[in-house]
Amino acid sequence: MTPNNKQHKNSTLGCILPRCQSLLTCRAHSVSLTAHRQQPVRSYAATKPKEKKEEKVQEKVVKEKKKVDDKDRHKPYGLTAWAPVDDVYMVRYYPKPVYETTVAIEMLKSFQKLDFGPENQPVYINLRLDMKLEKKKKVDPFVSTMHLPHPFRSDNNRIVVFTENPDQARIAMENGATVAGGPELIDKILADEITADFYLAEPDILQKLLPLKNKLRKKFPKSKRGSVGKNIPKMLALFKTGHEYMVEDIYVNTQVATLDMPKECILENIHAIVKDVASHKPAEFGPLIDRAIICSRSSEGLNIKIEELLPQEEKKA
Repeated sequence: MTPNNKQHKNSTLGCILPRCQSLLTCRAHSVSLTAHRQQPVRSYAATKPKEKKEEKVQEKVVKEKKKVDDKDRHKPYGLTAWAPVDDVYMVRYYPKPVYETTVAIEMLKSFQKLDFGPENQPVYINLRLDMKLEKKKKVDPFVSTMHLPHPFRSDNNRIVVFTENPDQARIAMENGATVAGGPELIDKILADEITADFYLAEPDILQKLLPLKNKLRKKFPKSKRGSVGKNIPKMLALFKTGHEYMVEDIYVNTQVATLDMPKECILENIHAIVKDVASHKPAEFGPLIDRAIICSRSSEGLNIKIEELLPQEEKKA
């Protein structure tokens, strides 16, 4: 390369470098301005986070429905009148009539004739119970077996007696048991080869019967129901012709008779069941039965006066 060419090259580089430096400084300045402009500008002070106040736990207050006393009113609360004037009326605008027990039984018999229903159809009673005791205590739901003054079943109940004693098994069969035996009956019951209305047992064999608990459920022998004991003839005398009922929630719904029975027999059976149910609550806490309804299989339910059915001690309470 000649000296002239070297001088020309140096002069060209000297002109270009200052221009590049000026361009770089301008671009850097513009970038800094745009970055400064993009920063958020706030003309007010930030609020302080609120402190969480401790929430007071408010106890739930359960309001009990007040019973309105309608005795001195010209009409029941929320209804049109005490009794309808016309023969045809809307039932929901008037209180349900409450009949004497004898009148209600006669009405059920007349309904059967109008409906052309079977004469031997069952008669049921539905009892609503007041299970409250002192403070928060309540009467526990119970199961009871009793003898009706006039049984409505012609055949005896089928009964299985569990015992490992051959002599007790023989006594059970002599007193009306359908089947009597020990743990060898478990497989036959699980296979539905043996069925019964009641199952009785001696206390010593109960542990061996636990495989039947899910199968028998409510029929499983229990001391509270009187189906566990050592006096087998006494238990058979009760359960062979006994009538069993149970409390579901706060109701007892059970058969009391058949409609073809005389009115007096049906009435005595109703009295017997009401008396037995009422005996499960101490008299000082008031009557156990709050409402009673009787009906047949094909008729409507009729409210009956419970006061005339309760024992004298509960009436005074």
